Amino acid sequence: MTRYAIYPGTFDPITYGHLDIIKRAAKLFDKVVVAVAQNTGKTPLFTMKERKDMILESVKNIDGVEVDTFSGLIVDYCQQQNATALIRGLRAVSDFEYEFQMALLNRKLNQDVESVFLMPKEKFTYLSSSMIKEIATFGGNVSCFVPDHVKEKLINKFEIKEK
Repeated sequence: MTRYAIYPGTFDPITYGHLDIIKRAAKLFDKVVVAVAQNTGKTPLFTMKERKDMILESVKNIDGVEVDTFSGLIVDYCQQQNATALIRGLRAVSDFEYEFQMALLNRKLNQDVESVFLMPKEKFTYLSSSMIKEIATFGGNVSCFVPDHVKEKLINKFEIKEK
């Protein structure tokens, strides 16, 4: 039986922290789908296609990883894809309460999908897409936070010169 997991998120943009979680998940599961969410509660900087393309480029050398998009409930998407695990990253204690509530809600909606929490390496625990976008807005160097192709997309999106 194939161990199949979904790693959902907005990924606006994908960071080295996300990639660390993806690599960890790929070691535990036969197949991991990075599922780009259309989150109605957020206004992303990048389109779904741009986010998917950045992720595809970022994971091209990681075996067993695919990229897809979805809208709606993640547990419904998991069921459609026959996935039994939902990967969630925990950066700090502050993430835990929200993720714990979401895991309980998801379990109530579909008890066949297990939430699996993974922590990134310590050097990535402070990273968030929001912070990276803010740094890029002001022309700050984001090279140590995102892959080069993502950095270029940020620079082009904000049409600014890097400091």
